[in-house]
Amino acid sequence: MAHITRIKAGNGSDSAHSGESKAKKVSKTPPKDLKKPESAENTKKTAVKSPEKSDKKPFILIRPIVYFFRYLRDSWREIRQVRWPSRKATWKLFFAIIVYTLLIGAIIMLLDVFFTWIFNTII
Repeated sequence: MAHITRIKAGNGSDSAHSGESKAKKVSKTPPKDLKKPESAENTKKTAVKSPEKSDKKPFILIRPIVYFFRYLRDSWREIRQVRWPSRKATWKLFFAIIVYTLLIGAIIMLLDVFFTWIFNTII
């Protein structure tokens, strides 16, 4: 059978350590009396946002073209991350699909013959 690798998106923390109890976790912040006092400059929040390439919206007539090429680029990136099955696994899956298709087809055909016989007997 093919081995499937799944990549989970997350916040970057290791999921193996998520089961640890809170008592075992150690805080890395120094005690309050050892912290440096904050100056007025450090407490100000700046509302200036750095301009990024993705923040700009293209001209309205060009948007469909830009969005289409972004879609193609992102799709290609996703396809490169796929772990494709080997030739042997592909043939196994192919034959499994053929066998199941024939099996389900035979079951449906038998049910059709059975119900046709029942309705012809009743009528």
